[in-house]
Amino acid sequence: MPTVAFHTLGCKVNHYETEAIWQLFKEQGYDRVEFESTSDVYIINTCTVTNTGDKKSRQVIRRAVRKNPNAVICVTGCYAQTSPAEILAIPGVDIVVGTQDRIKMLEYIEQYKKEREPINAVRNIMKSRVYEELDVPAFTDRTRASLKIQEGCNNFCTFCIIPWARGLMRSRDPKEVIRQAQQLVDAGYQEIVLTGIHTGGYGEDMKDYNLAMLLRDLEKEVKGLKRLRISSIEASQITDEVIEAINQSDIIVRHLHVPLQSGSNTVLKRMRRKYTMEFFGERLNRLKEVLPGLAITSDVIVGFPGETEEEFMETFNFINDHKFSELHVFPYSKRTGTPAARMEDQVDEDVKNERVHRLISLSDQLAAEYASQFEGEVLEVIPEEKFEGDADHPLYVGYTDNYLKVVFAGTEAMIGKIVKVKITKAGYPYNEGQFIRVVNDEFITDHKEETAI
Repeated sequence: MPTVAFHTLGCKVNHYETEAIWQLFKEQGYDRVEFESTSDVYIINTCTVTNTGDKKSRQVIRRAVRKNPNAVICVTGCYAQTSPAEILAIPGVDIVVGTQDRIKMLEYIEQYKKEREPINAVRNIMKSRVYEELDVPAFTDRTRASLKIQEGCNNFCTFCIIPWARGLMRSRDPKEVIRQAQQLVDAGYQEIVLTGIHTGGYGEDMKDYNLAMLLRDLEKEVKGLKRLRISSIEASQITDEVIEAINQSDIIVRHLHVPLQSGSNTVLKRMRRKYTMEFFGERLNRLKEVLPGLAITSDVIVGFPGETEEEFMETFNFINDHKFSELHVFPYSKRTGTPAARMEDQVDEDVKNERVHRLISLSDQLAAEYASQFEGEVLEVIPEEKFEGDADHPLYVGYTDNYLKVVFAGTEAMIGKIVKVKITKAGYPYNEGQFIRVVNDEFITDHKEETAI
């Protein structure tokens, strides 16, 4: 049986696509092995969001070549899309496929075996107008399933290379989204995370359909779906209709990831972001009205070219005033080929790092404050994996609907189920909880002994 090994760099979408590519190989009788072992085929799914992403991708490619010089080395993903020639120049690389035509990967491998000539299968991504269907009926991780609903982005922010790696906005056919969602629920997943390159933009390229309609259709048509999470949504995409859909829903969770990037209007303009702070703040207030206890997480870039101390403080104060529940803070890093990399007045590394630390401690403080509201409450958690503890007292960890990480005493049988847990001690990054009961009743009757803690 031929073997294939995968290594994925970068974002959730890449991880989703690696799973989809694995399905194709599985259907052709391949066996999946660890990347560190010797394999017939190595697939490296690359990232190009930063220059470091490129560098890491090159290191992993060289590692695969060293593992088995006779293997077929196939490189795909964003870095492959933007710099195919650079990748083909690495000795040992046989096939380069970008962020489309992954479906043809097996054909290319067969072709390479016959002809022994390197294949560059990268096409101009800007010409792609149709969403490439890639099915993922199940994941290696068994608790939360990602479901990719769109591809590409039309925004062209000045710091970002992604439109050049992923192309323009293309939405997946709603019928396919619903079919795939049902397949995932049938495979036992309680929670689905809608994901994409610019997830909240779903439907912008369609005439009579949008994200709010998709959210409603998923709830109406997918039987047995318990939780629906949107992986990320821009403030400009939080329309009144989306807020209404969230308000009326029984399954959309109390957590949204809304990328801020900066809380200063002048910096946002230089970034070419499509909103003002006033607009962003108004959307957050509206959301919190309809969803009390809502967790808002966000991404922030610190030290964007020209960022002054005043502009940084505008960001700091905006985040503090609006009580975000957690931040991902990134120091600005130059991405070759983007307008921001060519801007004057790049911010000094020391200044950047000092600002990053200030924001991270604010984030830690806000996260602890947010969690403290829920101390003593009973929340629903989907346990994901064993946390620690000995054989007699194992602890498990999972997330609540509002994205609190909870650790509690449980059993292996609870993994992937929805369980009620009382938050006994709020904190960050973990909350401590006490198991109350499993939510689906048929499970309780089957596992009485196991769940009696």
